[in-house]
This record gives sequence, C-alpha cells and structure tokens, in this order.
Amino acid sequence: MASMKHEFLTQEEAVAQDPHLWLEHITSDQALEWVEVQNAKSRERFATTDEFAAVERSIREVLDSDDKIPMVSYAGGFLYNFWRDANHPRGLWRRTTEESYESEQPQWDVLLDVDALCETEDEQWVFHGASLLRPDYDRALVSLSRGGTDADETREFDLTTRSFIAPENGGFFRPESKGGLRWINRDEVFVYTDFGPDQDGNPTLTGSGYPRIAKRLQRGQRFEDAAVVYAGDDEDMYISAWHSFTPGFERNFVSRSIAFYNSETYLLEDDGTLTLLEVPNSAEVSAYRDLVFVELREDWVLDHATYAAGSLLVTDFEKFLAGNRKFTVLFAPTDTTSLAGASFTRDYLVLNVLADVKNKLSVLIPPTDSSQGQWREMPLAGLPELGTVSVGAVDSDESNDVWIVTTDYLTPTTLLRASLDDLLATQETDNVPILEPLKSMPSFFDPSRYAVSQNFAISDDGTRVPYFLIHRSDIVLDGTTPTLLYGYGGFEISLTPNYSGALGRGWLERGGAYAVANIRGGGEYGPRWHQAALKENRHRAYQDFSSVAKDLIARGVTSTPHLGVEGRSNGGLLTGNMLMQYPDLFGAVVIGVPLLDMKRYTHLLAGASWMAEYGDPDVPQEWDYISTFSPYHLFDAGRTYPPVMFYTSTKDDRVHPGHARKLAAAMITAGKDVTYYENTEGGHAGSSDNSQAAYVATLSYQFLWENLSHEQ
Repeated sequence: MASMKHEFLTQEEAVAQDPHLWLEHITSDQALEWVEVQNAKSRERFATTDEFAAVERSIREVLDSDDKIPMVSYAGGFLYNFWRDANHPRGLWRRTTEESYESEQPQWDVLLDVDALCETEDEQWVFHGASLLRPDYDRALVSLSRGGTDADETREFDLTTRSFIAPENGGFFRPESKGGLRWINRDEVFVYTDFGPDQDGNPTLTGSGYPRIAKRLQRGQRFEDAAVVYAGDDEDMYISAWHSFTPGFERNFVSRSIAFYNSETYLLEDDGTLTLLEVPNSAEVSAYRDLVFVELREDWVLDHATYAAGSLLVTDFEKFLAGNRKFTVLFAPTDTTSLAGASFTRDYLVLNVLADVKNKLSVLIPPTDSSQGQWREMPLAGLPELGTVSVGAVDSDESNDVWIVTTDYLTPTTLLRASLDDLLATQETDNVPILEPLKSMPSFFDPSRYAVSQNFAISDDGTRVPYFLIHRSDIVLDGTTPTLLYGYGGFEISLTPNYSGALGRGWLERGGAYAVANIRGGGEYGPRWHQAALKENRHRAYQDFSSVAKDLIARGVTSTPHLGVEGRSNGGLLTGNMLMQYPDLFGAVVIGVPLLDMKRYTHLLAGASWMAEYGDPDVPQEWDYISTFSPYHLFDAGRTYPPVMFYTSTKDDRVHPGHARKLAAAMITAGKDVTYYENTEGGHAGSSDNSQAAYVATLSYQFLWENLSHEQ
C-alpha cells in the first residue's frame, strides 16, 4: 500500500502545495456551494434554450421507450428482468414465463417496485441486483445503493410474499458498505464487508476501501460470531467468497485480489481448509464441473511447455489439484485476435474471439473416447460481420440453449435464443443456419443516412491502431464536419460497436460524425495490448489517441476547430491528457467522472487499487513518469486551451469528485473557458435514473455542438 505521507502535511503545507485541496471535502458547505455556483452557470449557458429542451426530450424518449428489449436471465423456470421507464424511473424488478416472454406483450409479475420503496423509506435507492437462492428460487439477496454509490446494502427478500425479511425476523442483512453477501444454502451465506475494527483494532477494509475479510455467516448469527474463512492484508485490494451451485460439483471458493489482474483463488473445504489453485497470479482460473480453465495474461513457462499470454487452457480439475500441469490449449491469440469471452452450456463451450475488434463465435465440443482427447471446434455462422456479438447460456446446468445479442452502430440491438444442438446439426449438413430474432430494439434514427467504416491510424512508434467511424453517407470531406472522438484505453477493457439511440438523436442527426478509438491500454488485442500502456508506458495510449485524431483530420473528415473528444473515468484521464498535452489538436474536450490529480489519486476513495495500472506516486521514481500524465499538474495557466466541460457526481465513491472539481477550479481561476456540472446523485455512472442520464448527455452534446459546429 502507498505510504500516507500526504496525511501528515500541516494545513499550511497542504494548501501551499494544492490551493484547491478544500474541494476534496465532498460534502462540505464550501465545496457544495462552489458546485452549485458552477452548475448554475452551466445550466444558464447551455440548458435554457428550446434546442436543449428538444434534444433532452428526444434522448429521454429513447431511454424511457417501452419498445426497448427487456433483457432477461433465466432461473427456476422464470425469466427475470429489471426495467426502467417514464413511469418507473427507479425501476421494477420483475419476472415472466418463457412462453409469455416470446409474445409481443409479455405479462410481467412485479417483485419489487423500487420507486415505491423510495417513497416508503424516503431514500433515493438504486437497484444493484438480486441473487436467487437455488434450487427453490423463493428467496433472494437484493442489493440497494443510496444515490448510486458503489457502497450498498443487501437484504433478504421473500419472492412468495414480495417483501423483505427483517433481520429481527431472521433475515440476512448486510449494512451499507462496499462488499457483498452470497448464498451458500438456505441458512448460510458468505459475507465480505466492513465489519468495523477487528479484535486488534485493525480495519476490516483494505487500503482501497474494499473488504479485507470474508466470513461464513449462519442465519441469526451476529457478524462478530461468524467464522472467518479468509483474512487478507491491508495492502490487498478485495477479498470475497462464493459457492458454486452446479449439481454434482458444488464447491466453495475464496478470491484474494491483490491488485487489478493480480489475484489468488482458493478451493475452500467444509473444514475451512484452503487449497490454492496454483496458476500465475495474473491469470484467471475457474472451475466448471470436472474441468478447470485458465486464461493467461502472461506467458506461463512449465517444464514441458510454454503457454502464451492470452491463451485459454483446460485440464481435469481433480488431476490439476493433484499436480498435473498438462493442459489442452483451447485458444491461442495471434497478432490480430484475442479472447473476448467463453460461455459454458451443459455440453459445450462457446468461444467469443475478437479479430481486429470484430466478434467471431465458435463452439467447442469436449472430447469423447472416439476423439482421443481432442476438443472439436465448429464456427457459428450467420452473425454480423461488423458489429458486436455476445453470447451467454440460458441455463448452463440444464440445456444447450444460448442467448445471443447482436448490435452495431447503426443496427438496433437484437436478442436471439438458439439451441446449439440444432445449430450444430444444421451446420454439419453445410447449411448456414438462419437465426430468427426473439426481440429487437426499434430504430431511434434513420440508419440509411449513415455509413460505418473501420480504419487504422499509425501511432508515433509505428503501431497500427484501429478505430471506427460513423458519419453521414453524403459527407463532403472538406474538414468541416463536427466530429466527436471517444476513447478509454485502460484496464484491458475493449470498446466494440454498440447501438445508441441517444447518440443518434443527440449527435448524428445534427450532422455530427462519431469515432471510437481502440487504443493501447484496452483489451482489443488481448493482454499485450493492455500491458503495452501500463505505468511508465502510459504515454503510448495518449499517442495512439492523438494519432487517431490526426488521421481523422488527414482524411478530411474534420479539422481541429471541429474535432472534439470525450472520455469517462480512465477515459476522463485520457481526455484530460488530450487537453493538457495536445491543446492545439482539438476544438473542445469533455472530461467525465475523471482521474486528474495523479499525485493524490491513491489517497482518494478506491484509488489505491489502481496502482498496478498507473504506478505509485509516493515512490519518487514512479512519480517521475506519473507526473508526465497528471493533468492537474500539467496545467499551465499561461497556455491557451480549447473549451472544456467537466462532469462528475457528488455520490461517486469510486473516482473522487475532487479530481474534476480541482482542475476545473484551477482553470476557472486562470480565466479559461470551463463548463462544469456535478450531479448530486449517480455514483460513478454519473446518473441514477433516465432523467438524470438524459440531462447529462444533452449537456455534453450541446456543449460540443456549440463549440464544434461553427464556421471558421
């Protein structure tokens, strides 16, 4: 864990080093007064016109539409869904039958009305999900957050009476904290949360603010009396435990997350014995039935073989526990491919591979005696060529049916349900299967007016960087098109095509172009793409993004006065660096829920958990390179910057709102063109309901349009 030397500065020293430090006091009267002043200025500047109202109304129609696909999960013969619309802004947790769901107007059984709960309890609850108890499915553990924070509470819910079971009546309950409650059986749960100081007075949260201890809790038992199954170190990131309910293979596991992509997984026996699943700490390991799967992020060198980073391996679980390390390679990456996901059904494994940021699905069939131990692979045909395809089992224990979701920038999201048995039988006859949509989202804008392409820019070091571009089909390449470039570039997260009615109505229909950059730091080409921009190599992500911007200009799509950028969270750090390092390249910059003060980030909320990504600023040698991408410290009051908009949330307990507040304040003090908006709710998502989401989106689009659509 980082040292806490910042905490020992005198008030005078702290203020001298950081005159805006007071804005880190999230709910102080002085800070909130400053926030309200800035919010009022932003509302007055952008949100009082008829145009703003029309765009906001149009986006709200998309978010509240009753024609959206009600995405579902299967459990115990029912399909469960969480739904928000104009009449239920906080949402309904509900379920229906499979037969009813296939109809045009399913009949929904409402289990929990979150809006009614808010009114009854006078709280601004945000639904964080529900976990059903198998095999009866008559109880659930429901998580609720105040205002959208990551911290939430968990309550036991009775699905037969549609009511919570109070702790005094024996119900499981976890008070508000970051953590979780997970079923073991009807009368036992795993709990990992803030238990308060332990018997030695030490905190039961890690330095990152996440659970340090996991316990096994009996119904009616006090937290302090529950058995500890694992106690991590203060330097760890997150400790958790869970139960696998797969019939015939029920097991308990403990996870020790040391840092991002650095973890240990243990098999937990009933007597409390822990057995480490011995794989590299950077790998992801999972057990399914009699198999163990290992997804590698680094090369794994063993006596008999070297397995490449990005590979997916499999072997027998019991043999693995006994020491066997001979694996079958189910997937090995290439220069242009990476594993996007793997989903189990009863008899198959479905692989989802990204090939130059385009999804390809295939089905792996486990070996039989006649195949001499070889897995057989068959591609799934009949899916989009340029778009995003995701797949998940309907019920991995009971069937080979899968949900398939397809989307791209111009095609509304479509949900299909398919039987892999039927698809594979059809393909073996050399017929391409026809996948009929079960549900489709309507078009919220006319796709016939637009064209989508994938292009490649060349970064400063010669690396080929893909990006997608959406624009009017009749665009004249004269450099005048208002263009919004979006990026993220961190934590091995891939940006793949997706349909957004809000983007279509708020930006494309106005005549704007939209681009998405797949820069290093993301996961588009697997672990190597992510690791290429870690810590001292962070500059590569920023060079990649600026190279895409320059390529858009070179192609004549846009020009500096008409080119804007937007990013959120780590993407906010990205666009903060575009503002500071490339101010002459952009006409406007949007920075959402961002990291910006990279000297203080490890001391603010969950920041300590991200040192594996950025480095430790309290180590002088690491601050030397971190300081080169800390926007708060790169700001030069004497330099000219394009107009910038910051947005964040007072309730963001992941990325501290002080990041956005402090850089905005510094720039405002220096007389720069700054728009600032802070939602009082929303957590790291920035909004708690569709109304708030529509407002923030419209504010961002309005800011960009007014700054990028003018003639030069």
